[in-house]
Amino acid sequence: MSDVDGRSTTSTRPVDVLARAAAEVLEAGRGLGEDALREVLSLPDSRLSELLDLAHRVRLRWCGPEVEVEGIVSLKTGGCPEDCHFCSQSGLFPTPVRAAWLDIPGLVRAARQTAASGATEFCVVAAVRGPDDRLLRQVRAGIEAIRADPATRELNIACSLGMLTGDQVAELAAMGVHRYNHNLETARSHFDRVVTTHTWEERWSTLQMVREAGMEVCCGGIIGMGETIAQRAEFASQLAELDPHEVPLNFLIPNPGTPFEHYPVVEGPEALRTVAAFRLALPRTVLRFAGGRELTFGDLGARQGMLGGINAIIVGNYLTNLGRPAGEDLDMLAELNMPIKALNSTL
Repeated sequence: MSDVDGRSTTSTRPVDVLARAAAEVLEAGRGLGEDALREVLSLPDSRLSELLDLAHRVRLRWCGPEVEVEGIVSLKTGGCPEDCHFCSQSGLFPTPVRAAWLDIPGLVRAARQTAASGATEFCVVAAVRGPDDRLLRQVRAGIEAIRADPATRELNIACSLGMLTGDQVAELAAMGVHRYNHNLETARSHFDRVVTTHTWEERWSTLQMVREAGMEVCCGGIIGMGETIAQRAEFASQLAELDPHEVPLNFLIPNPGTPFEHYPVVEGPEALRTVAAFRLALPRTVLRFAGGRELTFGDLGARQGMLGGINAIIVGNYLTNLGRPAGEDLDMLAELNMPIKALNSTL
């Protein structure tokens, strides 16, 4: 259109980032790119409710209303040779965690507790650079025992055992492991500030082999490790490139004895903005509340997160940190009218 002098009066103002997101993500199902994600992560608190509402609508449209519930257990705790600066299980730091192994009966008991909570996923985790023969034998025996128990045989079993070789990937797939977790942890540009004993590329290589073997890829990271807003946007974009089935979103717990023990806890509004931004980057992905949510969000913030893009949750305790009682999380889901995903008999 034009005014009486014939000059154009069409607005040249850029389209608001949430309006663009509504068109690109909500309507078309395309995740936001890195530049747009930086804008989202920089939105003021006054627009947080609007952002969370959009992320929730994206989640409902592209993932549905169900929530996937998972329990995790540490098969081998502590004594890890890597120097991940956030982790109390590293044997290189003076943390209170000591190396320990869980026996097979203990593993089955943990699986029963997970199944009793209504969860469909059970993840076996080990604090290692990568599995040796002893650990793989233990994992195989554990899976066989879980499959033999009537109370747990229907659980989907996932593993998180560090970096893998091609032969180890094939072996886990043959055991019936349907999903493998290996977190990239942070943006590629920030990784060497977090870990120095291995590279981001080594982790990426394991994830590519897992996908090629037909297992589902679970890959996320930790927010609050000194990364910038731009690096959070970079990380979300790199995860979108990987296209994992699941992204566990953790928030730093400053564990005593680790190099990050004095890092501040991410504040609630900042954390909620991050949750929503990751949903807008990954509209079809299982986005899971994981470690640190109790400390970062509290009860009210957890509800806001569930209504701001999250569609999966870990119940019970984490690896070396306590979580909320599973019943409290299940009650929260019931109050929010969020159905728990049923076991898929085809898996």
